[in-house]
Amino acid sequence: MSDGTHSLAMSPIFPGSTDAAGQRATLGVLGGGQLGRMFVHAAQRLGYFTAVLEPDAQSPAGLVSHHHIQTRYDDPAGLAQLAQLCQAITTEFENVPAQALQTLALTCPVAPGAAVVGIAQDRIEEKAHFTAGSDLSGVACAPYAVIETPAQLQAIQNDRDDLLPGILKTARMGYDGKGQVRVKTAAELAAAWAELGSVACVLEKMLPLMAECSVLVARGWDGQAVSYAPQRNVHVDGILAVTHAYEGNMPPTLATRARNAAVSLAQQLGYVGVLCVEFFVVEGDDEHGDLVVNEMAPRPHNSGHYTLDACNVSQFDLQVHAMAGLPLPLPRQHSPAIMLNLLGEVWFDGNGQRREPDWHAVLSLPGTHLHLYGKAEARAGRKMGHLTITGPDVASVKTTARRAAGLLGLPGLDAI
Repeated sequence: MSDGTHSLAMSPIFPGSTDAAGQRATLGVLGGGQLGRMFVHAAQRLGYFTAVLEPDAQSPAGLVSHHHIQTRYDDPAGLAQLAQLCQAITTEFENVPAQALQTLALTCPVAPGAAVVGIAQDRIEEKAHFTAGSDLSGVACAPYAVIETPAQLQAIQNDRDDLLPGILKTARMGYDGKGQVRVKTAAELAAAWAELGSVACVLEKMLPLMAECSVLVARGWDGQAVSYAPQRNVHVDGILAVTHAYEGNMPPTLATRARNAAVSLAQQLGYVGVLCVEFFVVEGDDEHGDLVVNEMAPRPHNSGHYTLDACNVSQFDLQVHAMAGLPLPLPRQHSPAIMLNLLGEVWFDGNGQRREPDWHAVLSLPGTHLHLYGKAEARAGRKMGHLTITGPDVASVKTTARRAAGLLGLPGLDAI
């Protein structure tokens, strides 16, 4: 399939160039969070002007961009202003209204397009796409069933007990563990569906989980695709806590399968931009386990932040190159890395009192790279920044990561 983006994007947009009216080449982004901020930094480093459409006056991306259009994502006047300013537009989160992307694509190249973002916004469509493409990708999703009506719920209760125990997930607007309920019995399933508001859901069979990983793929308008080796991820309470990015972080055969599957899925979508595909490693026929595809994010991803410090080109650099029609550099990781997610809890002590983390001690450790996102208020569960640790070898990186995690009181320490 094609992602339905505007054909104008086949002409490269060169950094530092100007149009006939003297307007500087400008790249736009819908959304003002930290992913948008890091995209803006990458675009500006190359020489582009940037524009952010985001309602929050103090958004991380809006604060550092050349232009900040402070409107709702579906505001017609704001979208028209963004399209007038920009030569190409992307998004930094998947829940941007797909209609907004369709509107922008009428007059400006948009990458990724509304069609593929729409698939990622709906677990029912997403799983249908994974299933349809599994012969080509070589990786299927976990067994599942759709629940949109009481009759479908009843049918599962009567005939699909093989899906229990399972995880009931809302089809839309679920992220970081939200909109998910674990269920063991038919009665728990019915109660959970009611608890979630009887909205469209997917019941996914719970498989014996060994690990989680993700793969980042960048694909250009011309079909060129490049990818990073898989990252192994550790989640705590549904939120990414630790990313392991180094050779040997997972069995080589599984790593190759995951990477090939992610590229295949991007090609099947006709995707343009950076795509993250998340996988589960589950118990299989041998000690290394098997792969199932979990979900995809049509944007750079938290698990890829290590690329800023450990690779020759970051995921945000590739996002800029892809949407602007520039050649895609082949990613090369020059240092093993571990990324620690910094949530709002880091800014509070054991008694709940606000305190500043001991950055002096943390940054005294070798190979530490601190990235804070410019958010004024720390709250529990809020992504405030990340810390990447790089080093000459995996052992030294793990040692430093343990020390940093201990200083900051970070979870997931036992998995480092």
